[in-house]
Amino acid sequence: MLVAIHQPTFFPWLGYLDRMDEADLFVILDHVQFERRNYQNRTMIRLEDEARWLTVPVVQLSQKEKIIDKRVDNPAQTDGDRWWGPNSFNTLKYAYRKAPFFETYAAELRDIFHAKWDKLVDLDMAGLEFLRKHLEISTPLVKSSTLAPEGQRSELLLDICQRVKAGAFLGGMGGSRTYLNQAAFDEARMGVKWQEFRHPAYPQQGSAPFIKGLSALDVLFNCGPESAGILRSCRTRATDELLAAA
Repeated sequence: MLVAIHQPTFFPWLGYLDRMDEADLFVILDHVQFERRNYQNRTMIRLEDEARWLTVPVVQLSQKEKIIDKRVDNPAQTDGDRWWGPNSFNTLKYAYRKAPFFETYAAELRDIFHAKWDKLVDLDMAGLEFLRKHLEISTPLVKSSTLAPEGQRSELLLDICQRVKAGAFLGGMGGSRTYLNQAAFDEARMGVKWQEFRHPAYPQQGSAPFIKGLSALDVLFNCGPESAGILRSCRTRATDELLAAA
């Protein structure tokens, strides 16, 4: 069984979802420390031909807060439209007003953004399930907080893999490539595979050049039902390039 592990993020980008789709099991790393200025409470959208942050405000209590405990900074009254949820939805609506498929998904997204979420992880999971549904991703999910894992960094990844009885770990595009202890994985007879991802270029609204790394909402708004095929073309093309170079 091939297992991928990553923190929950707010409406993640295609690379995150490509790794989820390739894995047999995806572990949501929700028991670790919340990282400020990361993707756990923000994502990037295309607004007026530029990449802009769409951010969820969070309550700042301690630098050591875990993701699972992080609270959304909601106002006392959320029955009006002047708070972060409706404002964020309106920003999306304005940013993608000319995208051909925005209205296809608008009602579902409005429900997510207009709901009052107490915990950030619950909001992140709601956004993730929305993307999984429309990108046709059925990989099972497990939260690390249910596994009681031990260790830090590479040791933690190996411990999680062992607890879920993985045959191999699927590493992503980020930090694990630099800190993973290959010798420890070899000793544990745990395989390691690295994600090969080439960002697809798809029809994107606006006159400026194509922008990579945006939330997967961008491809849905621009390409609609074709988005699932576009996602999977990332891995197919990367594999073809590797074979051609061999």
